[in-house]
Amino acid sequence: MSKKKYNFLNGAIFLFLLFIVSTTAQTSRPNVNRVRTFDVQHYILRINFDRNKKIVFGDTTIQFKPLKDDFKSVELDAADLEFESVKLESANKDLTYRVAGEKIFINLDKSYSPTDLISLRFKYSAKPRKGIYFVDEFTEKSKITRAAQIWTQGETEEAHHWFPSYDFPDDKATTEEFITVEKNETVIGNGELIDTSKNSDSTKTFHFKMSVPHSTYLVSFVVGTYSRVNDSYKNLPLGFYVYPGKENVAAAAFGKTKDMLRVYEQLTGVDFPYNKYDQTIVANFNFGGMENISATTMADSEILLAELGFARSGIEDLVSHELAHSWFGNLLTCRNWSELWLNEGFATFMEAAYREKMYGREDYLRKIREDAFQFMIDDSVNQNRHGLFNEIAPLLMASSDQALFDTTTYQKGGAVIHTLRETVGTQNFWKAINNYLNKHKFQNVETSDLQKAMEETSGMNLNWFFSQWVYGAGFPKLTFKPTYNSITKNLTLTINQTQKLDKITPSSFILPLDVEISTNNGTIYQKIEVKKRIETFTIKVDGKPNKLEIDKNLKIPLKLVKILPLNSPRNR
Repeated sequence: MSKKKYNFLNGAIFLFLLFIVSTTAQTSRPNVNRVRTFDVQHYILRINFDRNKKIVFGDTTIQFKPLKDDFKSVELDAADLEFESVKLESANKDLTYRVAGEKIFINLDKSYSPTDLISLRFKYSAKPRKGIYFVDEFTEKSKITRAAQIWTQGETEEAHHWFPSYDFPDDKATTEEFITVEKNETVIGNGELIDTSKNSDSTKTFHFKMSVPHSTYLVSFVVGTYSRVNDSYKNLPLGFYVYPGKENVAAAAFGKTKDMLRVYEQLTGVDFPYNKYDQTIVANFNFGGMENISATTMADSEILLAELGFARSGIEDLVSHELAHSWFGNLLTCRNWSELWLNEGFATFMEAAYREKMYGREDYLRKIREDAFQFMIDDSVNQNRHGLFNEIAPLLMASSDQALFDTTTYQKGGAVIHTLRETVGTQNFWKAINNYLNKHKFQNVETSDLQKAMEETSGMNLNWFFSQWVYGAGFPKLTFKPTYNSITKNLTLTINQTQKLDKITPSSFILPLDVEISTNNGTIYQKIEVKKRIETFTIKVDGKPNKLEIDKNLKIPLKLVKILPLNSPRNR
């Protein structure tokens, strides 16, 4: 998902800054996983609407298998759903149930075991506060310029506001959707469009089937009046859904989707994992885009700006970000919301990786640098500071799940992945990514899975890296005090890490740094590794330095460096 807060309108900031690492180990972390007692296999969603009252009528079948013996009852997530009936579908048998808070507890007819496939059918209605959003038509001078819409938003946990479900990312299931709409409307859903049937009441029902397992929050549909602009990549159909009369926007905003697919397949070595890719614009969307599986939803307030030349670069980043989630977020999904950086940090990094392939290394580094700067500015005022592994995610979600989508998770995440690439080497990095994706495809992942893939490929112990960059917070601030001795021709660098001390920010980062020293006689290159809060290095030079550069190639973009004037004390 791409937050509006972090779209291109805030991305035109440029500054030279650097990023550094911590040795502070966190020996214990809270268990933020959810206890599962069953495994959902398949959802069948039958949905229609009362537009005037903004009511959703649902008829949902859930097929699941117990994860333990003597399974007699099941607990599902369900918020503000008015249930008409709950049945054991195979026997058309009514079951007793209890609703409490945002849960429904169903008593089964007997005990079941993990070998059983249980199918429950729920009929209900809802006036959702979340999950499904009704957008009224927009008129100008008594003319309808945008038809009414209905669209869903599932991340983080909004799906259970419109269908009973296991609404947490660590369970993946296949889905079918039967969405009934007005005869002049289009539905864009997940996976393959199986059928469109006309009903006797002048409505239509669209039947979609997504045969690849995915997390609940990725289930989606969009209802509205659209023009579809077609494209393709290899044998993959691409659909760009825009408002009638705005067809020219599709090429400007989405025309490079083919290039992005090609680049991502080349970099990861993993083909696009689904049988279609749609991109649809909607009104009043709170985010820049959302990577609903095989059917990304985009904010029209962003995409329609593609008609303006200055906006296209930022829209290109938005489109590439959402597409990257097809690998990082949809194919592999964070196991819990504390691990959200594995989705969003990678999608942010892949924006830059795409730019590197298309426009060169300098443009890649520009993007990394800007992301790093955005995070560092925000980190100085953020009241909810956390590491990439977000221990406070459950607390944030209790007040507002949107608080999870911050510059730490996105911009810091992308910059840290760049630093990881520089640490293990580009060849090892992409080989590890290929192994990581193939090993965990259609599954859930944690940071430890990424670390293991990088260590197995590179042969390096990366505990120090993940301890400071992922589990620690903040970034290093360095003051360099250079002193030159004209007799010994030694340059002494006294380095002081000045980042504020607190319980989550490392007091000292481990920083492998490239130092470039220029004198009238030439240039000297030196590698140093900073490990302590105050540390001194002595470097032999061939004359008085006239220029000192630290990490010129931006291997560590998340850092602030201050270099004091050269001190050349009189020798006695």
